[in-house]
Amino acid sequence: MSRITTILLLIFVFSGFANAQNDTIVSHTGDRLVGEIKSLEKGILTLETEYSDKDFNIEWKEIDQVKSSGTFLIILTDGRRLNGSIMSHPGDPPVVLISGSFGSIIIDDLLDVFFLKPVERNFIGRLDASIEIGYTFTKAQNHHQFTTRSNLGYVAELWGPDASLDIIRNVQDAVAETKRTDASLGFRTFFNNSWYLALSNNILQNDEQKLKLRSTTNLSFGHLLINTYRAYWSAGTGVAYNFESFTTDKPNEKSVEGLIVSELNLFAYEDLSLLTNLRVYPSFTVKGRIRSDFKFDLKYDLPLDFFIKVGFTNNFDNQPVEGASRNDYIIQTTFGWEL
Repeated sequence: MSRITTILLLIFVFSGFANAQNDTIVSHTGDRLVGEIKSLEKGILTLETEYSDKDFNIEWKEIDQVKSSGTFLIILTDGRRLNGSIMSHPGDPPVVLISGSFGSIIIDDLLDVFFLKPVERNFIGRLDASIEIGYTFTKAQNHHQFTTRSNLGYVAELWGPDASLDIIRNVQDAVAETKRTDASLGFRTFFNNSWYLALSNNILQNDEQKLKLRSTTNLSFGHLLINTYRAYWSAGTGVAYNFESFTTDKPNEKSVEGLIVSELNLFAYEDLSLLTNLRVYPSFTVKGRIRSDFKFDLKYDLPLDFFIKVGFTNNFDNQPVEGASRNDYIIQTTFGWEL
């Protein structure tokens, strides 16, 4: 069958399939599953069926054919973000047809599709959220440590806001309570050539570094260097405005800084993922000062959308306030649930 004939057949099947309620997945071994596509993330397609009480998780590389009339947010490895339907047909070469209000486009490999998520019309249906908790008790000095972490995001075609909150409290006998709060609020808009523009504000309260408040507003322009079903890596540069107040008598400080940012997300295994994020701030207005924030999260997915996570965070400042530490790092083990 010629490529043109295959494309015309797919368009015809699309029109006849539009009223169907089910998505169809065919594996390389010929196994066929019918249900509802819930997502494609981290190289795993999740399919809900009527005949199973658990969703099917299928490796994307093992899928030979997809037929769906649903509307998805579709992200391709070349950075394009599309709202549309997807249908594929195996062959030499294979044909993958994506259709939407933009018309139709053709790609040659399902592995060029990095992300799929149904486009919900309501606000709640477009949210991504997670919450984590941790608790440690040590008999010596009656030491208690409480940890909470939470994230919130919104799925849209060419833009996306996100927020996070990380709180740690340490309480023990004969010692003053110590606390650490790390929060962020950001907005990112995407361009179809794998570039993005990001605006965010990060807030840190940290007793170890004698920070009553550090508020950093970041503006950066970046690029997706790797964007596949197994990994993504982005890097960017920009400027930041930093405001600091201290728990000591030192006056408030304001400074303008450069910004170098890099984020790497690896999902080599079905239930295991690794996320690292590095931000480096060389100061423009304080001679010789450089700061950095580094995060490392290793996450293991459990049934029913639960997970466990081990995280490492380090805040570095080569010119801290007098009496404060240059480094403050934390290691957290948490149990969580995601929407």
